[in-house]
Amino acid sequence: MSNTAKWTIFVIAAGLSACGSTPPAELGAHDGRLMSCPESPNCVSSFSDPNDAEHFITPLYNDKATLMWERLPTVLENAGNIRITQRKPNYIRAEATSFVFRFVDDVEFLLDRQAGVIHLRSASRLGYRDFGVNRERMEEIKAALLSE
Repeated sequence: MSNTAKWTIFVIAAGLSACGSTPPAELGAHDGRLMSCPESPNCVSSFSDPNDAEHFITPLYNDKATLMWERLPTVLENAGNIRITQRKPNYIRAEATSFVFRFVDDVEFLLDRQAGVIHLRSASRLGYRDFGVNRERMEEIKAALLSE
C-alpha cells in the first residue's frame, strides 16, 4: 500500500472518529426514562417496544437490583474499553470506544429502586449499522452482573 493510500485512510478514520466525539444532548434520564432509540439498527434499549426485536433488550429484573447497581461501575471498568462519564445515584452514563477506529458508543443505565429494575441503553454515535455490537456489549454486562 502506498504512503498516499495509508495517509488517506488515516485522515478518513481520524475524521470519522472526531465526528462521533460529541454525545447527543438528549442523553440522560428524563421523566424516569432513557432516550428512545433512533430507527437505525445501531441501538438497543429496555424502553423500546418489546415487539421491536431489533431495538428491545430486556432490562435487569432482580430482587438484588440495588446490589447489582453497586457492582455496575466495577463491571464497566473491567470491560477495558468503557469509561464512566457521569454517575448519579440512579443513573450512569459511559462511553464505549472501539479498539480499531475509536468509534464511540453511548451506554446508559437507569435504576428504578422501587421496581427492582435496571434499565439499559446503548447506541452508536456514528453510522447506521453496528452489526450487533451494542446488544452484545449489554448482554455481556448483564451476564457479568448476574454471575457475581
